Amino acid sequence: MIKAEWFFWLVGGLFLLMAAQMLTDPTNPKRRGTAAFWGLLGLGFVYSSWVANGSAPPEPLGAAVLVMICLAAFGRTGRGVRPADEAEKEAARRRKSADRFGGWLFLPALTIPAVALVCAVGLKEAHWNGQPLLQKGSETILGLGIGAVVALVVGMVLVRERRPAEPVAAGRSMLESMGSALLLPQLLATLGAIFAVSGVGEQVRRITTAVLPEGSVLLAVVVYCAGMFLFTVVMGNGFAAFPVMTAAVGWPVLVEQAHGNAPAVLAVGMLAGFCGTLVTPMAANYNLVPAALLELTDQYGPIKAQLPTAFILLGCNMTIMYLFAV
Repeated sequence: MIKAEWFFWLVGGLFLLMAAQMLTDPTNPKRRGTAAFWGLLGLGFVYSSWVANGSAPPEPLGAAVLVMICLAAFGRTGRGVRPADEAEKEAARRRKSADRFGGWLFLPALTIPAVALVCAVGLKEAHWNGQPLLQKGSETILGLGIGAVVALVVGMVLVRERRPAEPVAAGRSMLESMGSALLLPQLLATLGAIFAVSGVGEQVRRITTAVLPEGSVLLAVVVYCAGMFLFTVVMGNGFAAFPVMTAAVGWPVLVEQAHGNAPAVLAVGMLAGFCGTLVTPMAANYNLVPAALLELTDQYGPIKAQLPTAFILLGCNMTIMYLFAV
């Protein structure tokens, strides 16, 4: 049986390999902090498997996360800088390659969802020697991992790259470009789970039920959607906002009291939260990381461009929920 933890170990190994490269990069003035940050992340991917099965204490993993936060917060991470002539040669080589392959360069990226779909649907019930081929409940994440490996092979064949170290170096360069912002969504999603366990949603529910007029479905829809929007702006992740606002308004008011269609209410509520994703720098993977990768002069350019769309879609979601979900 192919287990999900194998994929996590592979990811952790890659982070450790890239951290070793960063440590030996003389062009990075913060190479020690950078290597420590990504090295701790790699060790976390491996060590967390033992934490999950109960054979290791979770405290070292939490300490590693705190150290990583301190490294990022105090500016101890950075990136290597190529000499100007090398950078120009690399840019010219990439332009030439892009002109040569054109749209075929999207093939590796499209390979990932295709393989993930095959694994999640086509191989979900596949067995080998009486055992499930893919670990039960992890078919999607395994499909993503297998798809990434297949896409790497497809990309190397497509561009006729025979040096295995080249994609590792390219991945390391991308990691250094994105920096610690890459991990912000995961940390914020964890924060949402902590809020749910600590009872924040229940406290918000008490406040909203005390304020909302009884029987005012329209106002409850506005509060739920606007709350999903605002919580997502604050926490940067719709999945972090969802348990709080759903426990506060979505389920007790719109589903139980107003007898709304639960799947429709919750799905549209999540879409309202995604509107908040478009307008917050906390959603770093959507807004700040693309700006860094594209080297935009205004790091908030994507947010400014998405503002009108976000508010129009928020209004549309409120209308759809009121007319068709409750």
